[in-house]
Amino acid sequence: MTQPATSAQTTPTDDQKRAALRKHIARQLFLELILPIGAYYGLRAAGVNPWAALVAPALLTLAFLGYDALRHRRVDGVALFTLLMIVVGTAVSVVTGDPRTLLVRDSWLFGAIGLWILATLFTQRPMMRSVARTIVTVKVGEAGYREWDARWDNDSRFRHQLRVLSAVWGVGFALDAVIRIVVAYSLPLDAIPLVTTLQWLAVLAVLISFHIVYVNRNGLKV
Repeated sequence: MTQPATSAQTTPTDDQKRAALRKHIARQLFLELILPIGAYYGLRAAGVNPWAALVAPALLTLAFLGYDALRHRRVDGVALFTLLMIVVGTAVSVVTGDPRTLLVRDSWLFGAIGLWILATLFTQRPMMRSVARTIVTVKVGEAGYREWDARWDNDSRFRHQLRVLSAVWGVGFALDAVIRIVVAYSLPLDAIPLVTTLQWLAVLAVLISFHIVYVNRNGLKV
């Protein structure tokens, strides 16, 4: 007779959680950092004009995000927003034919994301509550996520903490957008993708450092 599963068999270990999270982060880094900047400089080295070198990575990212939505049979709100901004930015650049317009597209994207994050503070689903679904599910599964998210209904401190995290990320994205606009119109064209990537990594490091410290101090870690 088959023995019932134990909690050790059904609950992910700390090592399994870390491994799942590392895999998720590595995938995101590939899609959002390595693919766009690597493809741009590779195409430029091959003699492709700046406009095409910028559009091609965007189309590749579009394909990966679309495949991911089909594979999981669920459309992630943030991914959908990113897809929309890529399409809009590319369409505008087609009309203008200006590579710098396409580069400023990232400013629109980051600025719009920042404003959207800040707008969610006034709803029942601040950004961090929505984004946490992917991260928490990766670490502890759907059941673990539902248990974590259930705290929203009866824990005012939990609601406050998620709103604080969301506000910090929203302000970070908005400020990053302003910096990107300044860079896009003040540096040589081929320097912009690398500079904006390094600048974003610096901003991201600050945001993630704050996030980790805040999550650990307030018992939000799963």
